[in-house]
Order: sequence, then structure tokens, then C-alpha cells
Amino acid sequence: MSISLEHLNWLAYADQGLCVESVPLQDIAARFGTPAWVYSRQALSSHWQAFEAALHGREALICYAVKANPNLSILRFFAEAGAGFDIVSGGELARVLKAGGSPEKVVFSGVGKRSDEIEAALKIGVKCFNVESAAELRRINAIAIALGMRAPVSLRVNPDVDAKSHPYISTGLKENKFGIGHEEALTLYREAANSPGLELVGIDCHIGSQITEMAPFMAALDKLLELIDQLDGLGIGLRHLDLGGGLGIRYDEEEPPSAAQFMRAIVDRLLEHRLAASMGLVFEFGRALVGNAGLLLTRLEYVKHNGDRAFAVVDAAMNDLIRPALYEGYHPIVEVSPAASESRLYDVVGPVCESGDWLGKSRPLRIGQEHDLLAVLSAGAYGMSMSSNYNARPRAVELLVDGTNVRVIRQRETIAALWQGEA
Repeated sequence: MSISLEHLNWLAYADQGLCVESVPLQDIAARFGTPAWVYSRQALSSHWQAFEAALHGREALICYAVKANPNLSILRFFAEAGAGFDIVSGGELARVLKAGGSPEKVVFSGVGKRSDEIEAALKIGVKCFNVESAAELRRINAIAIALGMRAPVSLRVNPDVDAKSHPYISTGLKENKFGIGHEEALTLYREAANSPGLELVGIDCHIGSQITEMAPFMAALDKLLELIDQLDGLGIGLRHLDLGGGLGIRYDEEEPPSAAQFMRAIVDRLLEHRLAASMGLVFEFGRALVGNAGLLLTRLEYVKHNGDRAFAVVDAAMNDLIRPALYEGYHPIVEVSPAASESRLYDVVGPVCESGDWLGKSRPLRIGQEHDLLAVLSAGAYGMSMSSNYNARPRAVELLVDGTNVRVIRQRETIAALWQGEA
């Protein structure tokens, strides 16, 4: 089985092996070591431009979901492109501000906002709070009153729509912790409209992640449009409709809608609706912007055999990329310089002391010898952002390639840094 790189046009084989833009990964490994996160600025730009073009002429704010990859250089790229930001913590807000993001383009999501986080976001002037419960709504109201302010709020509605993705990244069903039940939303909107510390500005939903078909999005949108009509009957008008993010990417053989196809379907449905047709739009994309803009570069340490099973033991592990271990997330794995030998099936595993420490199973690879390089693809989202120091392993270096230039955007963690702050 060969892996197609057609959708990764920033990645190609040349005489020097696999290259990111114009830079051979062999050179990157020699200069910066492994494991290493390698991102393409060209890919970031093309993904952003696709969404921007698809919404041309429409009042819309595309927010980058910081949790996907919070590196300051990635955030700076999107800030300079004009993006807003979807945050879920005070720490993410601080990162956005450090990177030059505009507070008035920040939407604050998340089910567990602390009082100090709410106060800080309110003082800095975020665009709105995406409220996830009655208790949170009342807390925000009380804090705003104490500060002599009005907090802009949007209620995140849980439409009970199946996103048809992995249960761990599905967020729009009744059994999920996210959002306000569709049947409860009208009651809370009425309460918010009568709360002196609140200003109702929108309606929001986010049904999950890695969604590769339009049906769940359209079902959720219809639920929101129904609520907008009911709110209008109560005299409650809203300025924006936030459809969240969750649009999937191609890891293997998925065929998710393109940015243009996604937006065309959404906008066409909105234009049929009397009220929503004139509302501003907000989106919160993460994976769709950065997932296929990066890879994890790793080096083969050993080849071993247990009976008929062959293992390629590499220097990256589940502490670096936890998606395979956490929810069997698939990432293509390719050789940087394929050996002349025929391919055979390998389980690509790391050195962490867990049976769940694997990056790919039964992968056809042409491995020649120890120290060969492998690239774990489609790893720009939820890779470094979910990494840890398990087994006392320093986190990897992060690199941004721009043409022929390679820039360190996060230094490799040192051993000494592992115990900083400990006594």
C-alpha cells in the first residue's frame, strides 16, 4: 500500500528524500535532532486562504481554535492573517494576547471557566463568552455586575446531533458534558435577557471534531435556526450565529468537504432563513487549519521481532503524540528515504513503558537500517498541544519551514527543565 501525498502539496520526495517545502527532512534531522515537530507555513497559508475565500463578501469571523496547536508563532500567523481565536482557558487567552491577537476577536468557550478567568476576559474586552450552563450564566452575570460592566454572551446549545466521529471528540449529544440542552435554551435565553450584567449577542453550537460529512452540521444548523425563530417570537434578537468548528481532515481515505463546499452549504441554508440571512457568522476551526500542516519527524532506534510480529522502535512516543493511544487516531507514516528493500509490515512503537505506546500498527515500510528517519504525517493538530513529560521525556523541538528557511519556534526541552519548580 502506498500513501498518497497529493493533499499535502507542501511535502514531496526529491533526490534528497522527503522534503518540507524546499527543505529535506534529512537536513532538518541532522541540524535539529529528533523527534521534531515540523510545520509548513505554505500549508498554513493555503488552508487559511481557502476558508477566507469561501466566505468572501459575507460578514464572518473565522476563529482559530487555540487548543489545536497553541504555539506562539502559529498564533501570530493567524493573528496577522486577521483571524479571531477560540479559547477555553485563561492560559490560552494569555497566549493569544502575547502573540498579538485582538481581544475583540476572541470567543471564550469551555465548560469550566473559573471566576478569575471570566473577570480577566471581561476586563480585556473579549468578543463574547460561549456559555455552557445555567450556573455559568449566573456567575458571569454576577461578576459583570460587580465590575459595573455588561458581559457579551452567546449560549452554546447542545442540539443532540451525532457527529459520527470518535466518542471522545463528539460533543453534541445529550450524554456529552458540553452545551445547554436544546429544550433548556429558551428558558436560559429569557433569563439572560433579564439579567442586568449580560448582553445577548449570539447563539452557538459545536458538535464535535473530525466530522467528514455535511449532514451533522446541517442538522445542528437547523436546530439553531428553529431556536432563532422562537427567540424572535419572544422579542430576543441576536447579532451572530456561531457554528463552531469540527470540520475533519484527510488522515487516511476520508473525503471531508472542502472549505468551499462546507461554506456553500451553510450559507445557502442561511439565505433561505428570514432572520439568519442577515446575521454575522462565527466559526472555530482548529484541525482543519493546522492538522495537515505539520508532521512528527522521528528516528528508528531498533528493529525487533516477537514471533511473526515486527516492531520498528522509534525515538518518538505516546508522550509526544498521544492520539493513537488515546483514541486509536490514525496517522500516515512514511519513510524519509525509502530503502531499496521490499516493504514489510511493522508496528511503529516508542520507548515508553506502556503497551499503548504505538504510533501505527501493521504499516508497510521500507526500512534499511537503524537510524533511518520516518515522518508521522497529519500531525499539526493535537500533537504537541497534548504532549507530556511521561517517563521523564523532554518535549520535542518545534520548527516552522518557510521556503528554504527553517526557524525554531519552540526550543527542545532540556532534562533540567523537567524538575524546574519542584522541591
